[in-house]
Amino acid sequence: MSSKKERLEAICRIIQAEVICNQEELLKRLEAYDFSITQATLSRDIKQLKIARIHDGKDAYVYRLPNAALPVTSTSSSEQTKTHPAIEFSGNLVVVKTRPGYAMGIASDIDANAPHEILATIAGDDTILVIPREGYNRERIAEAIARFIQ
Repeated sequence: MSSKKERLEAICRIIQAEVICNQEELLKRLEAYDFSITQATLSRDIKQLKIARIHDGKDAYVYRLPNAALPVTSTSSSEQTKTHPAIEFSGNLVVVKTRPGYAMGIASDIDANAPHEILATIAGDDTILVIPREGYNRERIAEAIARFIQ
């Protein structure tokens, strides 16, 4: 029987190397590496590793490790800042994309330690709407927000 550490490392390797959309697929991949575990154990491992399911920008949700970068989708109607790919401007408003479940915590940090450039935030599950103060350019606003996101 393999150790938990080896199993967790295998899960990380699989998720980094392959497109895994659900626990059943991940269980099958682990079995190919001679790991025999239950769905409940896999679920606990996923929680411990803080693995999230994020939209792949097409039509599916895939597993990602917490330090994995968010996919950047480009749209011709919006301008993204060069400071951080998760920060996007729409007029004088700023949209910040986060991993699922992180937006409220980051928005709370921004509000609690608000730099002068930021008036307020509104957060959902994986998106923050930032309302900047008047009189600041986009680069300065993006720099102020980037201090709060990795």
